[in-house]
Order: sequence, then C-alpha cells, then structure tokens
Amino acid sequence: MIRTISALLAASGLSLASTQAGAEERPWALVLHGGAGVIERADMDADTEAAYRAALSDALALGAAMLESGAPAIDAVEAVIRIMEDEALFNAGRGAVFTSDGRIEHDASIMRASDRQAGAAAGVRGVRHLISLARAVMDESPHVMLQGAGAESFADEQGLERVEESYFFTERRWAAMERQVQSLGLPVPPRPEGAPEPEPVREGSLLEDARSHRFGTVGVVALDRTGELVAGTSTGGTTAKRWGRVGDSPVIGAGTYAGGACGVSATGTGEYFIRLSVAARICARIDLAGEDGQTAADAVIQDELTAMGGDGGVVMIHDGTPLWSFNTSGMYRASQIAGGEPVVAIFDDEG
Repeated sequence: MIRTISALLAASGLSLASTQAGAEERPWALVLHGGAGVIERADMDADTEAAYRAALSDALALGAAMLESGAPAIDAVEAVIRIMEDEALFNAGRGAVFTSDGRIEHDASIMRASDRQAGAAAGVRGVRHLISLARAVMDESPHVMLQGAGAESFADEQGLERVEESYFFTERRWAAMERQVQSLGLPVPPRPEGAPEPEPVREGSLLEDARSHRFGTVGVVALDRTGELVAGTSTGGTTAKRWGRVGDSPVIGAGTYAGGACGVSATGTGEYFIRLSVAARICARIDLAGEDGQTAADAVIQDELTAMGGDGGVVMIHDGTPLWSFNTSGMYRASQIAGGEPVVAIFDDEG
C-alpha cells in the first residue's frame, strides 16, 4: 500500500469512522479500471509502470478499506473515483485530455443496481470531481443527465468544489493535443491562462498517450456488505475532440450500468460502446440468456465489439465476482474481494 488509508480517506473527503454503522456481515467485492488501449510492456519504462501500479493500488486499498468497514457501495465508488480523478496519470479529472480548442470537458455517470437510479453529467468545465456531480444529479435532482452550463450551475447550487481550468493542466496532455490538432490541420489554441511555463515532454509519454489514453476513462464497480451494487465511470473524453463530442462514459447503458446482480463500467472507443449499449448489453445477456458474467462480457467485447471495429473493455461484478474483458493489449485494472488478496494488472497476459 503506497499511501495510508487515513490519507486516502482524507483525500477522498470521507472518514472511515463515519461509514461503519449498521453493516451486515456479507462478502464485499471491488473492481476498477484506469483505461484501456495499446499498452505494451516494451513501450513502458519501469518508472511509469511502477507509477500506474501504485496509483491502482492506492485506489483499490481505499475502496477495500471502506467496504470492509461497512461503507455503502455508492460511497466507495464515489470516493475511489475521486482519488483517481485527482491522479494525473489517468484521463479523468486532473489528468484529463484537452479538446481541440484547448479546453477541458469532463463526463461521468453513476448507477445503483437495487432501484436502477442513476445520474450523469457531460461536457462540464471547472468542477473538480465529476463523479460527485453525477451522484448529486442522481440524489438531488429529478433528472438522469445534465450537461454543459446547466450542469455547472447545478454543481454550484449543490456546493461542489469548483477550480480554475489551469488546475487540470498537464504538459503531457497539452503536448498530445497540440500534436493531434496539427495532424488534423487545425490551429493550435492559445495556452490556457494560468498554465505553468512550457516544459519538455518525453516522446515516450506522448506515444503512451496516443496509444493508451486516446479514449481513457476511470471506472469502479463495488458490492457492499448489504448486497448493494453500484457502478460509476468518469472521463476527460478523447484528445482534441471537437464540436462538444460526448462519448459513452456518461451514457447509462453504454459506459455504465448496474441492475440485479450485474454492474459494469466500460472504457474504449465511446461511439462503438454507445451503438452497442455495451454495459447494459452484457447484463442483458446474463438476464435473458442465462450466461455467466465472463461469458457475457467476452461475447460482447471479444466478439461483437471487435466485429464492429471498436476497441476497449469493461470491468464488472456479477454474483459477487469481479471480472474484466478487453480486446486491447492492456487495461489498467485492479480487484479485490472480502478476505482475498488485491490483484493489480496492466498487460493482457496478467490476471
């Protein structure tokens, strides 16, 4: 464990003591991802690999400690995604990619299985934790999805933390956007106000961005001690996206879904995940065809998504078992069950 649980909880804005009351002693489970893509051992240096594994381990440790203490799945999902949104390695929150006009626009969604309540936000600027906004939409509004300026106004009404766009600035993501817009023949936008002075970016990190974060997200699925199942997903979208593009992450049924004993968070080329309704499709195969979770996930990801030309993957929990499926060479991922050892993996030949 890289950071202490108390430090992780403090960073998430929650306290362990506040989550311990009234929990049944039933097994919990947790699975998370930090995006999928062309992630090859040969292309990743040791320091970068270690940083990703540490970030995944931190996120997993936080969620595991909360669920072990009896925290509701909804709190664990929100807290873990908040930690990942604050980690610049991942394409969400602070590590989000830039649009073609040099802005940061976030999308997120969350869904609870027991009553199929859900909340989502899309195309939002300046809100530090989009997953908290998605939860507020679910809990405090009559709607499922808010977007743009309206979602930002709602965030203000809910007292959610707002930050300057420079908070989200990372040189690596800016350089990746510059390269992409130049390849499209578009003008490079002016550097954002408040951004630090330019600094060199390793070519290797730009290649890693292009290959593994072109459609990155973070996502979590948690099963708590009461049997409640919750899934959530958050993203910065795609590098140099245009025209207010929105992918699958805030779309209930495409990037996030939870119902019955099945919860899914997806990452990949959002247009394909929307067309296939990937997250809900996996759960529907379980419900309608009686397939087990791994069979259903593989059928949708390895067969149907691949046949359409889409790439990416999912993490999910079915009947208390964490699992994943992806058709890329890697996916940043981790899982743990009550009484079990943590599993952290990156490449396709692990776990």
